[in-house]
Amino acid sequence: MYKRYYDNKLDEYVEPNKVVIIQGPRQVGKTTLVNQYLKNYCKGKYKYEYLTGDSIEAKNIFSSSSLNTIKNFAKGLDLVVIDEAQKIEDIGTGLKILVDHVKNIRIIVTGSASFDLVNKVGEPLVGRKWDLKLFPLAQLELQKNYNNTFLLKQDLEKFLIYGSYPEVLEIDNTKQKIEYLQNFVDSFLLKDVLEFSGVKGSKFIIDLLKLLAFQVGSLVSLTELANSLGVNKLTVAKYLDLFEKTYIIYNLRGYSRNLRKEITTTGKYYFYDNGILNALTGNFNKINVRNDIGALWENFLVMEGLKKQEYKKIHSNNYFWRTWDKDEVDFVEERDGRLYGFEFKWGNAKSKGIHKFTNEYKEAEVEIINRENYIDFVI
Repeated sequence: MYKRYYDNKLDEYVEPNKVVIIQGPRQVGKTTLVNQYLKNYCKGKYKYEYLTGDSIEAKNIFSSSSLNTIKNFAKGLDLVVIDEAQKIEDIGTGLKILVDHVKNIRIIVTGSASFDLVNKVGEPLVGRKWDLKLFPLAQLELQKNYNNTFLLKQDLEKFLIYGSYPEVLEIDNTKQKIEYLQNFVDSFLLKDVLEFSGVKGSKFIIDLLKLLAFQVGSLVSLTELANSLGVNKLTVAKYLDLFEKTYIIYNLRGYSRNLRKEITTTGKYYFYDNGILNALTGNFNKINVRNDIGALWENFLVMEGLKKQEYKKIHSNNYFWRTWDKDEVDFVEERDGRLYGFEFKWGNAKSKGIHKFTNEYKEAEVEIINRENYIDFVI
């Protein structure tokens, strides 16, 4: 079992009368993380109750908004855990009652659909919660399992092709890895999207995701997507928003202080995991025969950058930078009042975009990230 960043840190967030909210894509190990915490830290320390958002009991208790019902449930407990909490109607109000009226109660909830969970628990719990995000395994997590970065770098091609979902990494057989990822797309990837959109069929959704998969790292036009699929632009926008909020894709917007020169209205989309990206394109070929290695490399590094920011609590606004003359910097971090630009190159090619960027933003620090130095960027 791979060690997760929060394995030895979760207890730091579990405080009296606070809610720990753990969000992230399906199947990345949220439930496993919580169960490991219960096993390793709570035995003999806390009396706890574990519920799932699917259970009738949990729905009856926390949808009731009844002070007496919730207090009676929590009587004698030190910790309450609710897995997939977004499935409980008005869960935020129920948790607020629990936090406000049960002394010293600790609460952990998990969810795989950020928009629904945030809407339901966000506002009622202002000042009463910790928000944590769990991703597919990060390079900074895997380095501890590999013991050294040399061995980690040797498996780079595997991460680029098959991604880093925990279960995929546990599978040794290549054919079985591919089958797992294909089944994941069919069975789990769209579960939240279908549930919250009310759409019964998944063909349109898969077709839209495939179009995005072939455009990773490129500017995406909603109008072009809509025309390709025979729908209107608003429908495309709706589903892109759902994909973001169910942790399938990440939207990177353009950075600008000079709107006349720079593109800000069109976004780029990246997938939370390279394995899912390749399952959608149907391409699991080796790197040396791929013509999309630049896109795979960019997707991998953008997501590893986000993982590092989350786990190391680096607070940053993230962008890409591009001019109408097509000068570009792939990833721009705005943090601590400063700009940091990163251009991702699989080979050793130089980038004229970096020079144009530093001419425009002289205070910025910029760097080309390639196979030789990427470890410092991701760890």
